[in-house]
Amino acid sequence: MQTITLPSLFICHGSPMLALEDSDYTRFLAETGRRFQPKAIVLFSAHWEQRIMTISFAEGPLQTIYDFGGFPDELYRLSYPAPGSPEMATVLEERFRKNGIATQRDYGRGLDHGSWIFLRHMYPDASIPVVTISLNPFLPAEEQLRIGEALKGLGEEDILVIGSGTTVHNFNEIKFNQSEPEAWAVEFDDWIAEKIMNRDTAAIIQYERLAPHARRAVPRAEHFVPLLHAYGSSSGHHQPKVLYSGYQFGTFSHICFEM
Repeated sequence: MQTITLPSLFICHGSPMLALEDSDYTRFLAETGRRFQPKAIVLFSAHWEQRIMTISFAEGPLQTIYDFGGFPDELYRLSYPAPGSPEMATVLEERFRKNGIATQRDYGRGLDHGSWIFLRHMYPDASIPVVTISLNPFLPAEEQLRIGEALKGLGEEDILVIGSGTTVHNFNEIKFNQSEPEAWAVEFDDWIAEKIMNRDTAAIIQYERLAPHARRAVPRAEHFVPLLHAYGSSSGHHQPKVLYSGYQFGTFSHICFEM
């Protein structure tokens, strides 16, 4: 019997309002969830930062974290009570230990909006166990890649690794009334997509120096780092591809990758 290996994914989690939307993008997320039905999800969220990598050992149902303010009351009434998996967290902890990567445990961490906002479109019944891992945006790109590489092979065990962030994420550049994307944002994404699809790792880890408009697109690395984690965790069995490409507010990228 042929073994199906799950790819790694980079998913743009978007604005918290994504949870309430019905759009081309949310329909894409739903379709992606129908394509992949893992036994567990391992997720790096741009909205959980720790100096020492921290793994959630919470059993669940996981708390829905509303780490945002000023949105409609309806948004705060939503919940995503997915189960956790201390067993899966232990597997991750051991993998990182074997690769010389220090970790610590968090027994109460729930799902921040970098996690549950898009998961509720992909897996609306909230039945798949989710283990979240923090990130440190101050580490060099090579180290971010090595963190992902420690998880290679999880796709062969029916575990879906997701990096949740955004490639172009600069609040100073948002054009709230603009539907067409800014040319520089598209140029940055096109460069990243080409390097991902060609598995040009040498270029990817030098994106800050080589990619056009890198400092403008990524003024702070926390939303880009999950892409490096997901790319590093890829088994290499899948040809990387762009799953979705689009923009909100002129510059806010929704590009997603399968790797």
